[in-house]
Amino acid sequence: MKKGFDNEKYLKMQSQHIRERIGQFDNKLYLEFGGKLYDDHHASRVLPGFEPDSKLRMLMQLKEQVEIVIVISAEDIEKNKIRGDLGITYDSDLLRLKSIFESKDLYVGSVCITHFAGQYSAQMFQSRLEKMGIRVYRHYMIPGYPNNVPVIVSEEGYGHNEYIETSHPLVVVTAPGPGSGKMATCLSQLYHEHRRGIRAGYAKFETFPIWNLPLSHPVNLAYEAATADLNDVNMIDPYHLDAYGETTVNYNRDVEIFPVLKAIFERIYGECPYQSPTDMGVNMVGNCIIDDEACREASGQEIIRRYYQTLVNIARGKAAEEEAYKIELLMNKVGVTVQDRKAVPAAQKRAEETGHTAAAMELTDGRVITGKTSELLGACSALLVNALKELAGINHKVLLITPNVIRPIQKLKVEYLGSKNPRLHMEEVLIALSASSESNELADLALRQLPRLRGSQVHTSRMLSAADEKTFQRLGILLTSEPR
Repeated sequence: MKKGFDNEKYLKMQSQHIRERIGQFDNKLYLEFGGKLYDDHHASRVLPGFEPDSKLRMLMQLKEQVEIVIVISAEDIEKNKIRGDLGITYDSDLLRLKSIFESKDLYVGSVCITHFAGQYSAQMFQSRLEKMGIRVYRHYMIPGYPNNVPVIVSEEGYGHNEYIETSHPLVVVTAPGPGSGKMATCLSQLYHEHRRGIRAGYAKFETFPIWNLPLSHPVNLAYEAATADLNDVNMIDPYHLDAYGETTVNYNRDVEIFPVLKAIFERIYGECPYQSPTDMGVNMVGNCIIDDEACREASGQEIIRRYYQTLVNIARGKAAEEEAYKIELLMNKVGVTVQDRKAVPAAQKRAEETGHTAAAMELTDGRVITGKTSELLGACSALLVNALKELAGINHKVLLITPNVIRPIQKLKVEYLGSKNPRLHMEEVLIALSASSESNELADLALRQLPRLRGSQVHTSRMLSAADEKTFQRLGILLTSEPR
């Protein structure tokens, strides 16, 4: 896999740019962090070389100045909203994020519950946090938000919100997911700071779309594919073009809200420090791409993955067909088809040959391995064993796990645990392989290849069980499936 992004350059350039932005205000900057702060796997997929924790590492370079405020919507708590990539609720993810930040010596000052309207579950969550010694603040629903500026910037609007007490120059406002109210939290704080005689600033850190890449660049189109369910659209920033004569890219929500944001700034400070949505951003990612072609290729692959993911979600009743149509158009723009994902035709061919579920994996060096359904193993389990043999240089005819090890597990599954499928799932195969490694050197050699699977691409001819999907995720393998 080609490296397309200079991560070290990014860490230095990004932290320096944020320091400069802090200096433009009264040494107080509220920085809205869009996207995932800790585990941005989308960025690492479309920008090969970008580390999933790069944004967190960048903040660690500023840790003497940083304070983190984690925002969560009372509505999301009430709905038990789930973070799709991790399968945990937003309130659980908030505690997970807090633990991660603090393990990196980053100061988490408080939690802000937004959209609060007396929701019982939000009150219980606040009580739980406070018993843990976490400061919690409430921000309320504002009638007419975001268009009724006179009410928003008044005692009945932002003035009704609780003032979040902070002690550091850089206040990073982040959240478990989108729609949590990060921007409103920042602007509410500007209102309260102004009342206290402090001219605080606001800036936005949003990795995508990348403002200084073309509108139709595959990296930016991959972001549209990732947000197909939100109806986000990349567009030229008309305010930036008008103010500076420079073409930059932003997305529709920021462009649409900018006139309101500008009016709020003017009402608080008498003027707006920014002429465009692009001005508000501090993102330096576009300046750290070192191989544009590698990023284009990776982004095309990401769009194909998103397409398959959407098809599976449609089959499971979790997405609308319009999302798939939108991503199909993006694939046409980039000039890719599903056949450009090497594992797809390999899995389809294997399924046709055997008449059963099959799976294929493209290793990071380009080799393609397949697996078929058998009496003992499911297709993914067979694929996993075959891939480990290939990486370890073990002859594919060698049995790493003998039938006498597998059959007792099958008996346990069917006779005692009530399973209708006797074939071993991937996790069960790994346990069996691990048990065999004590007496079998080749099994031990195969097991030690597991880290080398990270970044591999897999396609299956049918949708998988939740157990196998989870195992692929834990191994860092990127999975797609036919929507059957």
